[in-house]
Parts: sequence; structure tokens; C-alpha cells
Amino acid sequence: MRTQASPDRRVWRNWAGTAAATPARWGRPRDEAEISAAVKDAAAAGLTVRALGSGHSFTAAAATSGVAPGLVTARSGTTLRALNVELAALGLAMANLGDIDAQTLAGALSTGTHGTGARLGGLATQVEALELVLADGSVATCSASSRPELFNAARVGLGALGVISTVTLRCVPPFTLLADERPVPVDEVLERFDELAAANDHFEFYWFPYGRKALVKRNNRLDGRDRAAGTPVPPALPAWRRFWEFEVMENAGFGALCRLGRASPRLIPALNRFSSSALSTRTYTDASYRVFVTPRRVRFAESEYAVPRESVGHVIAELRRAVPRLADPVMFPVEVRVAAADDIWLSTGYGRESAYVAIHQYTGLPFQAYFDRFESIVAEVGGRPHWGKLHSLDAGRLRPLYPRFDEFRRVRATVDPEDRFGNAYLARVFGAHDL
Repeated sequence: MRTQASPDRRVWRNWAGTAAATPARWGRPRDEAEISAAVKDAAAAGLTVRALGSGHSFTAAAATSGVAPGLVTARSGTTLRALNVELAALGLAMANLGDIDAQTLAGALSTGTHGTGARLGGLATQVEALELVLADGSVATCSASSRPELFNAARVGLGALGVISTVTLRCVPPFTLLADERPVPVDEVLERFDELAAANDHFEFYWFPYGRKALVKRNNRLDGRDRAAGTPVPPALPAWRRFWEFEVMENAGFGALCRLGRASPRLIPALNRFSSSALSTRTYTDASYRVFVTPRRVRFAESEYAVPRESVGHVIAELRRAVPRLADPVMFPVEVRVAAADDIWLSTGYGRESAYVAIHQYTGLPFQAYFDRFESIVAEVGGRPHWGKLHSLDAGRLRPLYPRFDEFRRVRATVDPEDRFGNAYLARVFGAHDL
């Protein structure tokens, strides 16, 4: 958490280096009472407050446990990595996850983090209740039955309503995933997109923009019936191969290619095609959270939009036409995932089945023209930007994309009338702070 006056003028930067801030005051509250005290102290000093989390958002959104059957209450600052380990020890798991576990629980929820799965929503759909420290220092508990409007707003709330102190999650019994990852011609992937999304519990693909193949990932849940029927089940990856595949090839090796491309941009299309041709097949099983999560040590800038699922073919086709025409070539792959519709006010999946298209560029390489062209493509189909990734939309352009946008603003004005939790990013995406 930071509050905006102490002599400590350390600069905060996010993971990608795309946002920075120099807080007037830093705080490290250890419990709900200390969060409340920090908020009250900031109010007395006329300062704003932002909860920083782990800094894994690409935007400037942050700049300036008890157990019942299936329910777990966790502190908001718990990282997803630590949470997964603790849940496994309790004989529980999260129903779905993204591929990064460095985020804090509150940060992942507040920015709309999601995984992939046509029948599953984002992480916020797994939330049963929240506790927030509001602008006056009071603590509010909200759920579907208690202060439901605050609950609908706060599950994906960008930290604009208060500081989340605890999160109660609806968990599931632990499960094993059968992971199948293999290169497939990108034309075939697009032709079979609906089939692949419907036939697999979790489906996504990565496409290198100058290459002809995509890496298709299909993760499906195993249960006792699979083993009872004698279905062959591959083992987990041995430690040496996991290290080779994820650390050597996907991080050290790909990172070396990226640095070469940054030094000699004219080589990037060839390096990108090489990366596409070097994709390999692997099939293995493991605990769900070990399959969902992949180490990401090569840094990049990212923009991601949720589009209506039926429009994903158009978006990829336009990107395929656009990338070769860019003055600055693109080193990183495009990632495509799917998610079910939900009813959370500012969720990118609100009211519609979605495909998520994420574009990336290696750190230090120009990306603005690429990201601008991407935004113009997704705008044609009503794309909604991921709240934690780079985009240029403001309140005027966001309002028609979210049917409950003004209801969110009304709740925000009610619980934080003095804009105690505001900053420049929130002013851009929500507009003037009034009723």
C-alpha cells in the first residue's frame, strides 16, 4: 500500500516497467486494523491511497484463514502462488487460474484476471464474499446477499472502492489435469476454434505472427473413471525435463532470441518464424495449479482485449494482415483464450461468451503502433480491454461497452465521495468523480 509526507521517496515501478510512481508515504499494514489506520491517516493528511499488490499490472492502476466446506477466507495480499500451496495442503483447489501466480489475490481479482475455459469465468467468479476498508476507515463485508451492489462492483473494482482486506473463495476438491501441448497450423486452429473451445475443459493457443503454426494447449480434468477404465495416463514431467522445457527453452532460450532481435530488429521476422518452427509436443499430467501456471521470466509489454467469441477469427485475420506492414517487427507471440459469460459489472466477460486476444512486445522494442492497430481492430467488434494491461480507452469509450458502468460509478461515489482511492488512471477510465 502507498499513501500520498515522509522523507522516503523510493520510486515504485511495475513488473513490465510501463508504469512508475513516487509515493509521498509508504505503508505495510499487517492486518485489517492497520489498513484502516493507514486510510484514516491518509484522509487526515489529505492524501490518496492505493494498494500496490505485486505490480504485475501493465497499467498505472496501482500507481500513486478460515475454512468451511469449499469456502476459504484468505488475506488479500496473499500471492496466488502461496494460496495454491495452502489450498493443496487443505485438500482444495481453485477451479481455474491464469498462467501467472505472482499476483496478490486482491490485485488479480481487482483487474479482472482470468484463465481459459469455455465453461468457466474469470477468477472473480470464484469469490463468495469480500471485506473492504472503506474511505472512512470502516470495514464493509459484502456478498451476493449482503450489500450485493457493493459486491457486484468490488469483485472487479480496480481498487477504486476501498482496500480489500480479505477474500472468501468458493474452492473445489483438488484435481489433476492432463496437459496436451502441440504445434498445429494456425489456419486449422482457427477453422476448428469453436470445436476446440467446446471439447476441452481449458483451451488456448499461442501464435507467432510471422509463423504458420500455433502452439495449442488443451488441459482436461482427470477423475477416477479415467483410471478405472484403463485409460492410459501419462506421468508428470520429470524434474529435468520440466527445467529444460520451461526454464531453458521457454525462458533462457527465447530470452536470448529476443535480445538478439532487439539488437538487430531486421532479424525479428526470421527469429519469430524459427520460434514457430521449433515448437514441440508434450503430454503430461500434474496437479491443476502446476499445469495452469508457467514461469514467465522474459519481460514484455502487453495489451489484451476480450471480444465476442464469434469474432475471434476476424480479429486474428486482421492481425495477420497488419503485422507484416508494421515499421517495427513483432517478436512475441499472440495468446488466445476463452471464458464463459458472467454477471460481474466490470468484468470483461459481462453478459457474453468471450475470446481473449493478448498481444505482446519484448521489453525495449517499439510497440505503440502495433498496440494502436490492435485497438482499432478490436474496436470493430466491441472489444473490452483487460483492466490491468495497456490500453488507451477513457470513460467515454468504456461506458457503452459496459451496461452497468454508471451503476459502478454511483457505488464508487457513495463509498468514496472524496476520491480517496483515486489516481490518474481511474480518472481516465471512470471520468469525473461525481454522482
